[in-house]
Amino acid sequence: MDEITCNTEFSNGTLTVHIGGAIDHHTAREARETADKAITDTGAKKLILDLSEVEFMDSAGLGLILGRYTKMNDAGGTLTVKNPSNEILRIIKMAGVEKLVSVELQKQNSN
Repeated sequence: MDEITCNTEFSNGTLTVHIGGAIDHHTAREARETADKAITDTGAKKLILDLSEVEFMDSAGLGLILGRYTKMNDAGGTLTVKNPSNEILRIIKMAGVEKLVSVELQKQNSN
């Protein structure tokens, strides 16, 4: 069975949802409900979905991203997808999602 973790933090008007594990049709509901409740509870105008710990994502993950984009856009807010793996970034680009949401890649050390 696939597992997912969802933790939220809110600071200075920005809500960050840290997601880990797999985002698929079995687990996307938990991530969606966690994010939506936190958006409502905080009134955040900036949402960051931190995918740095996501190991797998299918079309349900795209639905999660697009649904939160719509929710934030309707409220006059913004969505950023942060630190997707190369594979997940490829899925996001293939679907054209990067044209709607900001994607922030993990900075590499210059050592």
